[in-house]
This record gives sequence, C-alpha cells and structure tokens, in this order.
Amino acid sequence: MPFETLVAGCLAYVVLMFGVAFAADRAAQRGHVRWLDHPAVYTLSLSVYCSAWTFYGAVGYASRSGLEFATIYIGPTIVFTGAWWGLRRLVRVARMHHVTSVADLISARFGKSNPLAAMITLIAVIAATPYIALQLQSVSLSFEVFATQSPNGPEIGGGTALWVAAGLALFSILFGTRNLAADERHHGVVTAIALEAVVKLLAFLALGIFVVWGLADGPADIVARISAAAEDPAREGWVLRPDRWTTLTIVSAAAVLTLPRMFQVMVVEAADEERLHVAGWAFPAYLFAMSLFVLPIAVMGAEMLPTDANPDLYMLTLPQASGQNLLALLVFLGGFSAATSMVVVSAIALATMISNHWLTPLWLLLRRRPAGDDPEDLRGFVLNARRLAILAVVGAGWVYHQASGGTSALAAMGLVAFTGMAQVLPAMLGGLLWRGANRMGAYAGVGTGFALWLATIFLPSIGIGVAPVPAEGVDALSFAIFLSLSLNTLAFITVSIFGFPDPVERLQGLSFVSTIQPIRHSRMARAEDRAEPLLAMARRVWGADAALHYFQAQAAAQGKSGFLPDLTPGFLTGLERRLAGSIGAATAHAMIDRVAGGMALTVSDLMEVADEAQRAKEEAQRLESATTELERTARQLREANDKLTALSVQKDAFLGQISHELRTPMTSVRAFSEILKTPDLSDEERSRFAGIIHDEAGRLTRLLDDLLDLSVLESGNAQLTVSAANLHDLIDRALSAASATRPERVFTIDRDLPSEHLGVITDPDRLLQVLINVIGNARKYCDAERPVLTIRVMRREGNGPQIDIGDNGAGIDTARQSLIFEKFSRLNESTRAGGAGLGLAICREIMAVLGGEISYLPGQGGAAFRITLPSRPPAISRRGGV
Repeated sequence: MPFETLVAGCLAYVVLMFGVAFAADRAAQRGHVRWLDHPAVYTLSLSVYCSAWTFYGAVGYASRSGLEFATIYIGPTIVFTGAWWGLRRLVRVARMHHVTSVADLISARFGKSNPLAAMITLIAVIAATPYIALQLQSVSLSFEVFATQSPNGPEIGGGTALWVAAGLALFSILFGTRNLAADERHHGVVTAIALEAVVKLLAFLALGIFVVWGLADGPADIVARISAAAEDPAREGWVLRPDRWTTLTIVSAAAVLTLPRMFQVMVVEAADEERLHVAGWAFPAYLFAMSLFVLPIAVMGAEMLPTDANPDLYMLTLPQASGQNLLALLVFLGGFSAATSMVVVSAIALATMISNHWLTPLWLLLRRRPAGDDPEDLRGFVLNARRLAILAVVGAGWVYHQASGGTSALAAMGLVAFTGMAQVLPAMLGGLLWRGANRMGAYAGVGTGFALWLATIFLPSIGIGVAPVPAEGVDALSFAIFLSLSLNTLAFITVSIFGFPDPVERLQGLSFVSTIQPIRHSRMARAEDRAEPLLAMARRVWGADAALHYFQAQAAAQGKSGFLPDLTPGFLTGLERRLAGSIGAATAHAMIDRVAGGMALTVSDLMEVADEAQRAKEEAQRLESATTELERTARQLREANDKLTALSVQKDAFLGQISHELRTPMTSVRAFSEILKTPDLSDEERSRFAGIIHDEAGRLTRLLDDLLDLSVLESGNAQLTVSAANLHDLIDRALSAASATRPERVFTIDRDLPSEHLGVITDPDRLLQVLINVIGNARKYCDAERPVLTIRVMRREGNGPQIDIGDNGAGIDTARQSLIFEKFSRLNESTRAGGAGLGLAICREIMAVLGGEISYLPGQGGAAFRITLPSRPPAISRRGGV
C-alpha cells in the first residue's frame, strides 16, 4: 500500500473523530443527551482499557508467554461479572461526593486531605508516563511497518511520535477543557472513544477471521497448531506458572479500578450506577471478543513471518505479508484508535488531578486571600492549568519514548503502569468498606507501596537499580508485586488500628461506608451575610449564570425568593459537593471553610451521628419528605411575614414622604403666588418668583405622573406601542438621558458594542424608561472612588435577550435586596437621593407588562440588575389592557 494512502486514511479518520466529538458536544449543549447517555455508549467507552498494549501487545505477549496474556482480560472480567454490585456502590458514592478522579475519591474519604491526593497524583503521573510512551511507540512502529513496505516510504523517526503527541494534546485540550462546571462530563470525548471502540473491535475480529479461515484451515487446524506450539521445548515462556497467573490477574483487576483513565470513564463520566447493569455483562463480552483470536494470530505470525519479526507487530505484518492491504489499513486504524483513546482520556484524567491537587491549591496558598474576595477568575486559572497539564503529561510521554529508544516490549511497559496504580487499591477498598480506616493509615500504606514499587519495579524497568532476587523458582516480578502490595496493606491496616480519625474523617467514613449523604455539622453554618461571598466564589468557579441558577434553585427549595439561601448544613454540604465536581473535594472543602467561616469540630459534636449509620438512614427515609415540606412552608411564611412587617414600616414612611413631597411644592406655589400679588415687585423679582413656581409645579407634576403611571400599570390598563427597536440605540439614548443625574460625576462606561446590536419587538419607550431608571440609580448610588458602569447584552438560545447593568460600588445590603422593587421601599435615605422611591417599582410593573422581568443580581461586586426580555413581543398587557 502506498504510504501516502495510509497517511490520507489516517488524516480522514482523525477528521472524523474531531467531527464526532464536536457534534456530541453540541448536542450536549442543546440538552440532547439521551442517546449520549445510552448504556451502549458507556460500555463502549470502557474499552479505553484496551489500549495499544492489548491490541498489539497482547499478541506479542502471547508469542512470548502463551496463555499468560489472558490474565490482562481475566482480572477486569472478574471485577465486572463477579463484583458488579460493588462497582455500582463505588459509582454511587463517587457521584454522591462529586469526585473528579481516583485521587479525589481517596482524598474525600480520608478527611478531604489534599496532601494525600497530591501523593496519589504523583504516583499516577509517574506510572502513566511509560504507558503513554507505549502508545506513541505503537503508532510510530505502525507507521514504520507501512513505510518500509512502501517503495517511496519516508524515514520514520521520533518526528512521527511528536506529531501524534501534539495532535492528541490538541484534541484533549479542545474537548476536555471546554468548561468547568459541577458534574462536568466530556460527552464529545466519550462518544469519540465509543466509535473508536467499534473500529478496533471490527479490525481485530476481521484479522482474526482472516487468520483462522484465510491463512489456516479453520478452528480445528488452529487448535492443532496451538497445541503443537505449546509442546515446543523452545517455548519455555509458554509454561503456566501459578504465581504469575495469580499475581497478574490481581494486578489487572486492580488496574480496572485504579487506572486514571478507567476511573474517568467508569465513574466520573457515568450518569448514574444503573449504566453498570448493561456494562456488567457487555464489557466482559467485549474483552472476550478482543482476546478470542490472540493465540491464533500469535501462532500464525510465528509460523509465516521471519524469525526476527517483532511479535508486537504481527497484527500488521501478517496482512501486509499476505497482500491484504485494505485489511492492513483497517488494522492500522484499529491500533491507532486503541493508542489515541488511551492517551486522550489519560491526559484529561491526569490533568484534572494535577490542576485540582497540585496547581490550584498552590495558587490559593500563594495568594493567601479568602476565595470569595478574590477579584480574579479562578475558573479561568483552573482551565488554563488543565491545558498546561495536558501538554506536560503528553510531552512527558514523548520524552520518555525518545529517552527509552522505543525498544521495550509493549507488555513490559504496560505492566509498570498497572503495578504502580495498584498501590492505591488497599486505601480505596479500605476506605469504602472499613470505617476504622484513617488518613495516617492511608499515608502509610500508599507511601510504603509507592516506595517499594519505585525501587523494585519502576526504576529497574528503566535500567536504574536491580530488581529483588527472590527464592529459587519464584518469579521476580510476581515477588516484587506481592511484596509491595502485602507491605502496603499491612502498613495501612496497622497504622489505622493504632490511629484515630479526626471528626471530618469520621463523617466521611460514615458517608462512604454506609452510602449516606454527608452533612456538615450545624456549627459550620454561621452568619447569613456570608451567603453573598459564597455566591461570588461559586461565580468565579462555574461562571455567573450557572452560579446564580444554583443559588436561586437552593433558595427556592428553602421556600425563599431571590438568590441567597440560608447557610444551612444541607446547603453548605451540597455546595461543597458540587464545587468538588469542578476543583476536587479537598480544594472545595478548604474554600468553603475560608469563605463561610468554618469552625473546628470536636468528637463530641459528632457523637449523635458517628456511630448511628443505620438509625440515620431509617430516620432520614421516614422524615425526609415531611421535614422538607414543613421547612419550606415555614420559610415561606417567615419570609412573607418579614416582608409584610418591613413593608408596613416602609408604607408609613412612604406616606409621610409622599405627604412631604406633595406639601413642599404646593406650599412653595402658594407662598410665591401670594408674593406675586404684591404690587411693588420689580420685574426681576417677579420673574425669579415665577420661575420658582414653575419649577415646583414641574416637581409636583413628575410626582403625580409617577403615581398615576404606577396605578395604571398595576391596574393592567397600560397602553403599549409595540414596534421594532435596536437595543444598542436604546442603551445609547438611556445613557444620554441618565447623564443629567449627578452630571458632575465622571463614569467609565464598559460596554460590548457588537453584542448590543440585537433587534427586539417591544414598546421602546417603556423599555427606555426602565433603562434610564436603572442607569440613573447607578449614577446616584455608586460610591466607588472611580465609578464604572458595566453593560452586557446576551442572546439566550430559544429565549429573548437579557441586559445586565452593574456598577462597582458597595451594592445593596442583603437585608434590603428582597424589598427594593416594592413601592414603599427606597434604595437609600431621601437626603441622599430625593424623590419618592417609586422608580424600581415602576420598572418591575413595566417589565411585567412587556412580558419580561427585572431582578437584582447579588454577588457581582456592586449593584447589578438583570433585565430579561421575552422571545415574542407582548400582545396584551398583564391584565388584559390592549
């Protein structure tokens, strides 16, 4: 096959993967996730386990060691078929705590310890580096096979691996770091991996069928050839060794739970644990299909190809030698899929761990500020940190590939990663099953296993140090794995027995082992005035709209209006868990405590819950529904009573103010009218007094106009003049009109002019009235030394536009935010602003008549209002007026 054809096919395949990922992400953004969450897509995404090691390396492994290759399939099969209910429990707990990685899971269990998560991240990075290098090596070797067979084939060197690494890093960044949200899932990446799973399975089965029925004479002939090869004395590696079989099966079972890429697709990307109903049998079936023809291909390759042929490349060289160019291309794409899917998911998972447990905690530590008061955008920092981490992870794999020369057998390189991540298994299982496990035990176990793995497996694999020499007849690798895992487990159990978990660990242990929702202690909920800083913090992590939506939903669930819920233990717990889905459990815990004013807990604080898991679950089931409803009703009544009380006081003040506002101009008009009757007034004095009468009459007219306008709007008899208008023009007019309010103040106007050019069909004069009032209020009340007025117009898909207008002043007190749109309420003292305080009440009624809404946005660093317009023009007023 011409090498150019191979390159063209590879590029077309890459374009297809980009297209599939982009289409899936777009569908997810539009809410069309039903087919993306199908159990078949989830099951196929688990095939990321079958990397280049299992696609190419399994045949090479079988050529050297016979049936021993099957251990890499038997371990995951046992986990999924024999313990799938345990996997469901793992997914349930992980989703409950919104964990983002295997390091985050263990950190969350053991007191939300970020140093422990950082240690596990270090293990994962070191273990994954040779494994990523393995994938790059497999792609390079695949290109080399075709280049040497093509008469005009180019020289293949490290450049191919570099280009592949760069492309995979780009794909990971584009579709793995698009946003930062609670329960973030990468639909585009998962869908592309599912398609790649189909490609590599079809390629493997196609080659297997060709080998059995094309090169051999059917299954009976293949069985005879395998039997003959097993009896060949030259194949010493084909002798079954129980110690290696047992050890490698355990390591493979551990890998499917602890490898960052497997945890990512199996746990983080799972919509819920019900996906495992199908995956419990479908994924083992997939593994069986991927292993079915390994031995036939290995045996036929050894018989038909030269003795110096690389067994790891039998998958490609067999169809090449047989003249099956299209089959060889299909196999190449299958191997390319196996390698690229592993690198992409590993890079995303490791980048999440690095940003959450290394870079973000370090950034917060260096800044030494409360997260809610930080003016910078943490969301942007985390996303950029993940992008840089992806480049670093993939780059490290390429450097390892270049440094090692790409000569190691694929299976040997894969075992390094498997055995490294297996060291976190005791802490993972112990944390899920044993409430007595504690943080110091996890440190001791993971640290011991990590040190032994480095000394006995990893460093010897790169030519540094010497592997331990066991007793005669015992395999060195099996001995090293047994030694590291045994001492790991022993240290974990021993230190946990003699240690004692702190209060947070006890709460987390209760939640993990008993699978119940974690709840912060009530002493953690202090000071209602901390709700707005929490909203500001969440806004910087999730973005403004997502944070406002979450806080508004939580306030509504408590029976409150607005955006600021009470800081109940349940709310703080839910907020922390959702933040953990974006930045990790440990970082989220630290940020919540710094902003909400968390207090240290004592053991006595937790005695009622620490030893009563069953009672807690039964009580929760019995009282949850009734308690929630009673709390919601009580909050609604309490809020309504508080508002009525405040409005009653405001009403008295309003009536007094109205009386004053009416009496003052009337008194002036009457007094100066009497003066004008004086016959000996000069023309200058007569003109001056007439001007005063005119001004006071105008003031009286404006007040009466406001009262009449509000009365008409509330009665539903407002007349609308609907026409097309450009929001940009209306905002310009509003800024010009409002500039007469305190003209001595110089405001900086921050606008995004291109986004303002939106056409709307509304009553332009009424909408202009609202804009003038909001902008005028900002000019009145913004107390910043250098005032800035920010105006942003956003188009909402399927809805009308929204206009956000905010300043950089002190904002409005939390206690007054729920009353500012009431007609008896004033933004501030009359001595400061003047007028009767009807402006925002009129704005609310105007927007209701226009079919839209005006609301106050807390947590924006100043007073901010959102004006929302309907997608369709108003046809009639709210109460039937035309």
